[in-house]
Amino acid sequence: METEKVKVLIIGSGPAGYTAAIYASRANLSPVLVQGLQAGGQLTTTTEIENFPGYPNGVDGTQMMEEFRQQAERLGADIRYGTVTKVDFADGKRLVTIDGEKLIDADAVIIATGATAKYLGLPSEEKYRGNGVSACATCDGFFYRKKDVAVVGGGDTACEEATYLAHLCNKVYMIVRKNYLRASKAMQDRVMNTPNIEILFEHNTLELFGDGVVEGANLVYRQGTAEEEKRQIKIDGFFLAIGHHPNSAVFQPFVQTDDDGYIITEPNSSRTNVPGVFACGDVMDRTYRQAIVAAGSGCKAALDAERYLLSN
Repeated sequence: METEKVKVLIIGSGPAGYTAAIYASRANLSPVLVQGLQAGGQLTTTTEIENFPGYPNGVDGTQMMEEFRQQAERLGADIRYGTVTKVDFADGKRLVTIDGEKLIDADAVIIATGATAKYLGLPSEEKYRGNGVSACATCDGFFYRKKDVAVVGGGDTACEEATYLAHLCNKVYMIVRKNYLRASKAMQDRVMNTPNIEILFEHNTLELFGDGVVEGANLVYRQGTAEEEKRQIKIDGFFLAIGHHPNSAVFQPFVQTDDDGYIITEPNSSRTNVPGVFACGDVMDRTYRQAIVAAGSGCKAALDAERYLLSN
């Protein structure tokens, strides 16, 4: 198998990966960035972004990631298509296989592979993604001011999303599969005491409907029981809050993760348990998951990689 030696290999092409490439390029580290399956990351699945500084009139997610990419390339980053299929970080090695056919031997590796939101698996979710379906209330809630929306989930994240949306929207439905909330007592109390949140316990979503955009959802109550009953709600937005999958599986034989797969880094650092391997963005951030935070962590990873290479 062909082997290429590089100083810094960046895996992933969202805000974290591109920012790491910008900083590594300016440090003359000749970074190679492998884009992965979704060039530009999760932001390319959104429409307008209004909370990233520097875009006073908002910006399309795909356009913003294209501008990130262009900036990184202008500064010297080598950006390539490809997906990591295997890594070997044992005994001081940093070997990364791309598409099963090319081997990269890196002095430092920056993991910026992000996380993937969990969806229900409904055909209509894909149909209306970006047109009423979202996995981030903080990102997209602003577009549903004074409208009716639904949040799917019963944990802390769902309660946080519902509470956030309640300040913007006319009404918020919480669609909860079980007959109770899994959230902490404090979050449950907050939801229960918010007058424009209605919790639909023991409900599942069958499908979404609408002419080009979400206009409502078909639900079922106590599905599979004698009390099963179908109902319909009119909504303009449908928010998934049932968790994320950090894209870390290929690294887990060597890089330490928590029980949910998020890569563990040292406090106030992007350093992983493997010397010379760093992580940034949503693959290690289970709390914020915002583009601006991911970009900042990409900066940290590049600076940490630079310091590592200077000391070695």
